[in-house]
Amino acid sequence: MNKLDAFNKTNLRGDKKGPAEMDLRPGYKVRVHQKIKEGDKERIQVFEGLIIARKHGKGINSTVTVRKISNGVGVERVFPLHSPFIAKIEVADKSKVRRAKLYYLRQAVGKKTRMKKLAGKKALAEVLAPAEEPVIAEEQTEESSVSQTPAA
Repeated sequence: MNKLDAFNKTNLRGDKKGPAEMDLRPGYKVRVHQKIKEGDKERIQVFEGLIIARKHGKGINSTVTVRKISNGVGVERVFPLHSPFIAKIEVADKSKVRRAKLYYLRQAVGKKTRMKKLAGKKALAEVLAPAEEPVIAEEQTEESSVSQTPAA
Protein backbone atom coordinates (compact mmCIF):
# COMPACT_ATOMS: atom_id res chain seq x y z
CA MET A 1 0.00 0.00 0.00
CA ASN A 2 1.49 3.32 -1.00
CA LYS A 3 1.32 6.55 1.02
CA LEU A 4 -1.65 7.95 -0.90
CA ASP A 5 -3.79 4.87 -0.24
CA ALA A 6 -2.86 4.93 3.45
CA PHE A 7 -3.78 8.61 3.71
CA ASN A 8 -7.12 8.07 1.95
CA LYS A 9 -7.94 5.12 4.20
CA THR A 10 -7.35 7.17 7.37
CA ASN A 11 -9.57 10.01 6.13
CA LEU A 12 -12.57 7.93 5.07
CA ARG A 13 -15.68 8.57 7.14
CA GLY A 14 -16.77 5.28 8.57
CA ASP A 15 -19.71 4.36 10.75
CA LYS A 16 -17.92 5.79 13.76
CA LYS A 17 -17.41 9.32 12.41
CA GLY A 18 -20.72 10.02 10.78
CA PRO A 19 -24.17 8.78 9.83
CA ALA A 20 -24.81 6.25 7.12
CA GLU A 21 -23.52 8.30 4.21
CA MET A 22 -22.67 5.13 2.37
CA ASP A 23 -26.30 4.17 1.80
CA LEU A 24 -27.44 7.46 0.25
CA ARG A 25 -29.29 6.96 -3.02
CA PRO A 26 -30.91 9.15 -5.66
CA GLY A 27 -34.46 9.97 -4.67
CA TYR A 28 -33.67 10.43 -0.98
CA LYS A 29 -34.56 13.77 0.56
CA VAL A 30 -31.68 14.74 2.85
CA ARG A 31 -30.55 17.46 5.22
CA VAL A 32 -26.82 18.15 4.88
CA HIS A 33 -25.32 19.93 7.91
CA GLN A 34 -22.26 21.78 6.69
CA LYS A 35 -19.71 23.62 8.82
CA ILE A 36 -19.22 27.22 7.65
CA LYS A 37 -16.29 29.37 8.83
CA GLU A 38 -16.83 33.13 8.93
CA GLY A 39 -13.80 34.88 10.29
CA ASP A 40 -12.99 33.25 13.61
CA LYS A 41 -16.53 31.90 14.11
CA GLU A 42 -17.86 28.56 12.95
CA ARG A 43 -21.51 27.69 12.44
CA ILE A 44 -23.61 24.90 10.96
CA GLN A 45 -25.70 25.59 7.85
CA VAL A 46 -28.36 23.11 6.74
CA PHE A 47 -29.08 22.43 3.07
CA GLU A 48 -32.21 20.34 2.52
CA GLY A 49 -33.01 18.86 -0.86
CA LEU A 50 -33.33 15.82 -3.09
CA ILE A 51 -30.35 13.72 -4.13
CA ILE A 52 -30.33 13.72 -7.92
CA ALA A 53 -26.96 12.01 -8.45
CA ARG A 54 -24.28 10.09 -6.66
CA LYS A 55 -20.88 9.91 -8.29
CA HIS A 56 -17.36 8.52 -7.90
CA GLY A 57 -18.23 5.30 -6.08
CA LYS A 58 -17.72 4.75 -2.37
CA GLY A 59 -14.15 5.95 -2.05
CA ILE A 60 -12.67 9.17 -0.72
CA ASN A 61 -13.79 11.05 -3.84
CA SER A 62 -17.48 10.10 -3.62
CA THR A 63 -19.97 12.96 -3.97
CA VAL A 64 -23.71 13.54 -3.98
CA THR A 65 -25.56 16.26 -5.88
CA VAL A 66 -28.44 17.73 -3.87
CA ARG A 67 -31.11 19.91 -5.50
CA LYS A 68 -33.70 22.17 -3.90
CA ILE A 69 -36.03 24.91 -5.05
CA SER A 70 -35.45 28.22 -3.28
CA ASN A 71 -37.77 31.15 -4.10
CA GLY A 72 -38.72 29.55 -7.40
CA VAL A 73 -35.09 29.03 -8.45
CA GLY A 74 -33.45 25.61 -8.57
CA VAL A 75 -30.27 25.38 -6.52
CA GLU A 76 -27.86 22.45 -6.75
CA ARG A 77 -24.84 21.75 -4.60
CA VAL A 78 -22.29 18.99 -4.85
CA PHE A 79 -21.18 17.65 -1.47
CA PRO A 80 -18.07 15.47 -1.03
CA LEU A 81 -19.21 12.77 1.40
CA HIS A 82 -15.89 12.42 3.20
CA SER A 83 -15.25 16.13 3.65
CA PRO A 84 -14.41 17.26 7.20
CA PHE A 85 -16.78 20.22 6.64
CA ILE A 86 -19.83 17.93 6.52
CA ALA A 87 -21.05 17.60 10.10
CA LYS A 88 -23.83 15.11 9.38
CA ILE A 89 -26.30 13.99 6.76
CA GLU A 90 -29.86 13.11 7.77
CA VAL A 91 -32.23 11.20 5.52
CA ALA A 92 -35.62 12.93 5.79
CA ASP A 93 -37.59 10.92 3.24
CA LYS A 94 -37.11 8.11 0.74
CA SER A 95 -38.68 7.91 -2.71
CA LYS A 96 -38.81 5.12 -5.24
CA VAL A 97 -36.92 6.00 -8.42
CA ARG A 98 -36.01 3.90 -11.41
CA ARG A 99 -32.95 5.82 -12.55
CA ALA A 100 -29.48 6.43 -11.17
CA LYS A 101 -29.37 10.07 -12.24
CA LEU A 102 -32.42 12.31 -11.85
CA TYR A 103 -31.26 15.12 -14.12
CA TYR A 104 -34.69 15.27 -15.76
CA LEU A 105 -35.93 17.05 -12.61
CA ARG A 106 -34.06 20.17 -13.73
CA GLN A 107 -36.67 20.80 -16.43
CA ALA A 108 -39.66 19.43 -14.49
CA VAL A 109 -41.99 21.91 -12.80
CA GLY A 110 -44.87 21.47 -10.37
CA LYS A 111 -46.55 18.08 -10.14
CA LYS A 112 -44.01 16.48 -12.46
CA THR A 113 -41.41 16.73 -9.69
CA ARG A 114 -43.43 14.52 -7.33
CA MET A 115 -41.85 11.25 -6.33
CA LYS A 116 -43.46 8.01 -5.13
CA LYS A 117 -42.76 7.52 -1.45
CA LEU A 118 -40.90 4.40 -0.44
CA ALA A 119 -42.75 2.59 2.32
CA GLY A 120 -40.96 0.87 5.16
CA LYS A 121 -41.10 -2.91 5.63
CA LYS A 122 -43.93 -2.72 8.15
CA ALA A 123 -46.03 -0.34 6.04
CA LEU A 124 -45.38 -2.43 2.94
CA ALA A 125 -46.49 -5.60 4.74
CA GLU A 126 -49.75 -3.92 5.76
CA VAL A 127 -50.45 -2.89 2.18
CA LEU A 128 -49.72 -6.35 0.76
CA ALA A 129 -51.68 -8.24 3.46
CA PRO A 130 -55.27 -9.15 2.52
CA ALA A 131 -57.81 -6.92 4.20
CA GLU A 132 -59.92 -8.66 6.82
CA GLU A 133 -63.63 -8.03 6.75
CA PRO A 134 -64.79 -6.23 9.88
CA VAL A 135 -67.06 -8.18 12.19
CA ILE A 136 -70.37 -6.32 12.48
CA ALA A 137 -72.18 -8.42 15.06
CA GLU A 138 -70.03 -10.69 17.17
CA GLU A 139 -73.05 -12.25 18.97
CA GLN A 140 -74.41 -14.21 16.02
CA THR A 141 -75.63 -17.62 17.06
CA GLU A 142 -74.81 -20.75 15.14
CA GLU A 143 -78.48 -21.24 14.29
CA SER A 144 -78.77 -17.90 12.49
CA SER A 145 -75.59 -18.45 10.51
CA VAL A 146 -76.67 -21.99 9.54
CA SER A 147 -80.19 -20.93 8.52
CA GLN A 148 -78.85 -18.17 6.25
CA THR A 149 -76.71 -20.53 4.16
CA PRO A 150 -78.54 -21.85 1.08
CA ALA A 151 -79.14 -25.58 0.79
CA ALA A 152 -77.23 -27.38 -1.90
